Formats: sequence, structure tokens, C-alpha cells
Amino acid sequence: MSRLRDVPLSVLDLATIGSGSNATAALRDTTELARHVEGLGYHRFWLAEHHGMPGIASSAPAVLIGHVAAATARLRVGSGGVMLPNHAPLVVAEQFGTLAALHPDRIDLGIGRAPGTDQKTARALRRSTGTLSAEDFPQQLTELMGYFDGTEAVTAVPSPGTRPPVWLLGSSGYSAQVAGLLGLPFAFAHHFSAENTLPALALYRQNFRPSAVLSEPYAMVCAAVIAADTTEHARWIAGPSGLAFLRLRGGNPGLFPSPEEAAEHPYSDVERMFIEDRASSMIIGDPATVDAELAELLDDTRADELMVSTMVHSNADRMRSYELVAELAGRSVSV
Repeated sequence: MSRLRDVPLSVLDLATIGSGSNATAALRDTTELARHVEGLGYHRFWLAEHHGMPGIASSAPAVLIGHVAAATARLRVGSGGVMLPNHAPLVVAEQFGTLAALHPDRIDLGIGRAPGTDQKTARALRRSTGTLSAEDFPQQLTELMGYFDGTEAVTAVPSPGTRPPVWLLGSSGYSAQVAGLLGLPFAFAHHFSAENTLPALALYRQNFRPSAVLSEPYAMVCAAVIAADTTEHARWIAGPSGLAFLRLRGGNPGLFPSPEEAAEHPYSDVERMFIEDRASSMIIGDPATVDAELAELLDDTRADELMVSTMVHSNADRMRSYELVAELAGRSVSV
């Protein structure tokens, strides 16, 4: 029996804009995907926050969360996450208080401490000329929670009494420790920081203090997964992911490339090494391969929940990948 049957399955989506497409089509695909995975029995559908990246349409997660929640019926919809240094806590409280009022018991507020963008963009988001630092995170988080609890001098309507579940997101040990000390659920970004996964989860569990939210630790791990009916096809549709990250590292992000573009790119030896290194933390293959590697990840991390992120050029391939993972987990399919 697959290890995947033991944990809830969730989705992280970035509303990827593929070459030859546009933001309207990408957002329509994300909405279609959300409906699809709801029918597959997935538990959550989170949207990431990215800025200044032509190949990613999820720059305004609160807006997109509202749209996706309205287009679905049971799925929990949330942020994976809101990068708190980029925003005034009051605005975040108002946005997510409104979302929670519109969609009771279906909204998650995932919070990250890194700006996740360059300083120029971060200053434009905050409309501040002051130095922005992730080290201000504890104070910002305390202020944000205060708006929901009604303990701040300013009232963030309609936030009091509508606080959605708050998660801390991380790719290192800092947020893991904060999440543990505050007794909050923790989501780790294994998909881009695999080397830090086990140390961060250990810190979270070691530092955990029971709270009104949780009596014991609850950890979710997000993995990059590309499943297909054959390993050959999985590797083919995974090719663009490497090229996209190569361009991003070179300061030249663009639309998400097609498999043909990725196959035709004249890679240098150094570029191939970079792509191979990144692919080593991804789970790519046919159902048997994906099942075995996800089982190993779950056993190693002792994760309470698995979040899957699948970045491919074709929405049909993306939906098929989530179908295969759901089938491995024994979820009932009603799409």
C-alpha cells in the first residue's frame, strides 16, 4: 500500500505563464487546475507570491485566492505564501479577514519572512525608502496577529473574529524555530531547499510549544513532483524547469519555456551541472518511481501533510501529473 495514503495531499501553484501564452490563459489554467484537484481529493490549494517575473502570474495572491475559492466548493485555498516584509501587516489582515468572511473555514494564511524579490521592488510594494529586513519579521508577525485578535490600537475590519489558520513558511531553520515557539503549523519548501529540510523540521519539533492552535507539531513538506505515464515523458516535460531556473539565476527570467525550447537550448557543461543538481531534489518519473520517492521523503521527514508543486508547460500534463499522484494515494476521482 502506498505511503501516500497516510497523509493529506495539497497543491502549491504559481500560475505559470508558458511561452506562447499570456497571463489571462495562465490564470484560467490555474482556476481549471483548482477545480480539477478538488475533484481528485486534494486538501489545500495554495498560491505563491512572486513579483517581476514574466513567467509567473501570481503576483497578487489575495486576489487570486478569492477567485479560486469562489470557483471551488470544498478546497482550502491559501497563500504559499504572503511575503510579510513586502506588505503592511494591516493590509494583510484586512485582505485575509475579508477572504475568511467570504469563504468561512476555507482560507489559509501562509506567511513567509523573506522579501522574495529585489530591494527596489520590495520598496515599491511597501512605498517606503527605509531599509527592509527579514529580521523585522517577529514584530511584523506580532502586529498581524494582533489585528486578528483585536489587540492593536487600529481595528482591521473585518479581521477580528475571522482569523484564518496562520502557517509559517520556511526554507531554513529560522522560521522553523519561530513556528515551533509560537505553536503554529509549519510548511517547509523542500522543492527549492532540500538540503535544509531535515535540519529545519528537527528545529521545529525541538522548539515546539503547545498553543491554542496546536497541541503538537504539524509539519507540511512541499515537494517538486512531475509524474507522467512513462518516465520518458516525465523527463521530457520536466526539461523546461531546468532552463527556467537557469535563466532566473542568470538574471533573465522569462516566460516558462516549452519542452522543445528546453531540448534545443545549447547548454554549457556548467549549465548542465547546475540543472542536474537542481533536478536531484525533484521527483520525476512514472507512477512507480514517484510513489517510491515520495514514500522515502515522507518516511525521512515524518511529514504530517504533503504539498506538491508541478511546474510544466502544458496544463494537460500538469493536471495528469496530479491525477497520477492522487491515484497513488488512493483518492477517489470525481472529475
